[in-house]
Amino acid sequence: MTETKIYVGLNDSETLEQKLETAKYVSLLKKVCYCYHVPFSFSLAEGGYFNEKGDFTQEKTLILSLIDAKDETIEEIAKDLCAFFHQESVMITKGQITAYFVSESL
Repeated sequence: MTETKIYVGLNDSETLEQKLETAKYVSLLKKVCYCYHVPFSFSLAEGGYFNEKGDFTQEKTLILSLIDAKDETIEEIAKDLCAFFHQESVMITKGQITAYFVSESL
């Protein structure tokens, strides 16, 4: 199985400040995933990076996790989130994982 993560910062690419409440970004992320019919999970992180101008920025970041999603779908989701969140870019990581389900009942 393949796990793909898309890292989307919440600071606006021009003002370098978060324009909306985090809950609004989460809602939009969920709607995008729903529209692409992909199962997903996400987490909120804080971090920093150097932008294209070389300036260091700290911000909140949504990390979207997708399992066995098609490459074309991943690219489209990443492009949509980049545009909707007004980002300079978003980062995609991909790796092989072992996953299995466990169930139990009484």
